[in-house]
Amino acid sequence: LTQNMSTKAEVKKVETKATTKPATTAPKKAKTPTKAMRQIRPRKITAVAPETFLKKRKRIADSKAKIAAAKPLIAKKKKSLRKAIFKKAESYVKEYRTKEKAEVRFRRQAKNVGNYYIPAEPTVVFVMRIRGIMNVSPKVKKILELLRLRQLNNGVFVKVNKATANMLLLVEPYVTYGQPNLKSIRELIYKRGYGKVNHQRIALTDNSIIQKVLGKYGVVCVEYIIHEIFTCGPHFREVNNFLWPFKLSSPLGGFSYKKIHFTQGGDHGNREEKINELIRKMN
Repeated sequence: LTQNMSTKAEVKKVETKATTKPATTAPKKAKTPTKAMRQIRPRKITAVAPETFLKKRKRIADSKAKIAAAKPLIAKKKKSLRKAIFKKAESYVKEYRTKEKAEVRFRRQAKNVGNYYIPAEPTVVFVMRIRGIMNVSPKVKKILELLRLRQLNNGVFVKVNKATANMLLLVEPYVTYGQPNLKSIRELIYKRGYGKVNHQRIALTDNSIIQKVLGKYGVVCVEYIIHEIFTCGPHFREVNNFLWPFKLSSPLGGFSYKKIHFTQGGDHGNREEKINELIRKMN
């Protein structure tokens, strides 16, 4: 009996499971937001940039606008300056050629008459240090410092007057000097020319460097510097102080004998126009 009862109960359970269907759950409708819910909902907050950043952005924009506005004026000024430099350089070339022709004419006139032509004494000499610091007296050392010849193979342009002539006589065993020509001056300045800007050694790669320092004296480019040095112009002192002492190389083939004067077959002392050959070897 108990077994029959249990089998009947199981059959009823199976029948009820088969007849009953799973109830389909309908999707819940979203609640429409009420006025109260809209008021409670947080609003989106936009991020505000810091005031320092806004000021910096405005400052950069103003500087860019100023630069853009000044560009055409700067270009126009540079163009006019280039024209002026070109015209001045042409006048300098004409001056050099007339001077050379005059020298040739004077020599020919003297030769035709049977005399000798003695050219004017040099106004500028190029001085080079050829000996080091061994056995140098304090007086000589001080003169070399005044001439800005602190290192071996250094060279400077010196204006010839009574004071500089006496100084060169005292330091003659340690230096060699002579009258440079236009070609030597041009090669030295273009190849080994450095300027003194804020007590720093700056290469003369742009005319703006020269104009910044020597513009108040009317010297705005390299050709102006060459002209002032070659002719010993009114602003020779300022231009020469602007030029850093030339650092030359050792001469090809070396020196013959530094302790003997040049006139006796050595190296030190006055070479006059022969200094140009030495400059070619050391430049």
